[in-house]
Amino acid sequence: MHARFLGKDPNSQEGQSPTLFATDRTDRVTYIAQGWKVTDPQALADIGDVPDHETLIEIPEDVLKMYARRYMEEGN
Repeated sequence: MHARFLGKDPNSQEGQSPTLFATDRTDRVTYIAQGWKVTDPQALADIGDVPDHETLIEIPEDVLKMYARRYMEEGN
């Protein structure tokens, strides 16, 4: 699987940016998001148990807009 850079949070500092990547999987469409690990006790309590093979990340709305832009550019 390869990952293609889609964009990063324009308001973040260099080297610390939440980022969105698209993968080239053929069995389904997936994305890889790099973001801040969720450690806030209240948020974790609200969400509940997370399986050991998964994690929670927080990413800015601007990064999610990159997802929408990808489809507008491709005409999907």
